[in-house]
Amino acid sequence: MPPSPRHIPTGSALAAAGGLALAASQWLVFRHAPVEATMGLTQKIFYIHLPLAWWALASFLVVFAGSILFLLRRNPATDAWCRAACEIGVLLSGLALLTGMLWGRQAWGVWWTWDPRLTTTLVMWFVYAGYLVLRGLDMPAPRKRVACAVLGIAAFCDVPLVFLSARLWRSIHPAVFASKGGGLEPEMKLAVIACTLSMGLLWAGLLALRTGQIAQEERIETLEGLAGQDD
Repeated sequence: MPPSPRHIPTGSALAAAGGLALAASQWLVFRHAPVEATMGLTQKIFYIHLPLAWWALASFLVVFAGSILFLLRRNPATDAWCRAACEIGVLLSGLALLTGMLWGRQAWGVWWTWDPRLTTTLVMWFVYAGYLVLRGLDMPAPRKRVACAVLGIAAFCDVPLVFLSARLWRSIHPAVFASKGGGLEPEMKLAVIACTLSMGLLWAGLLALRTGQIAQEERIETLEGLAGQDD
């Protein structure tokens, strides 16, 4: 039985609320948070870069957990959640890489450097992009779902490395909430928390919306297959 498309109305409402909240949080970014002394206005990229990165990791966590659950129960609805989460995760991580390059050009003087955080993030993006390529292959749906679930579990091995890379290896990537020296001013922390929560609301809406769309696609394909058998 294909998954139900009932998530679409909920997803639309959540996505709209998240978009409005993210837009409203820009007041905190540009009016409440101070301008960073060294980088100036370029530092404001941070307030969108960090939420993109964190919710990309959350997307891949959903793929990992959903893949395990699918192998246990073989529920197509769980597979739809995994597909939707991976699509969103690849989009968000790609945008995180692009905004990071813009930020890095100002901070380090180069568009790209093989820093551990950047390198592991790029590897992660390629692995999950490969997951989507596998989704597009012409093969029986049950077999494809199992293959994607296995890859979804294996691909997650890189996600903890992305999160811990700045701590495990010498990295020039800045720490976000440093405990000793540096770190963020209270106004900056408030702005980044607001942006992260707003992005999370948008992320949840997009996940539900895309899952509902996938459910509709699968139902249409099922009906077309049944119509073909009747002919």
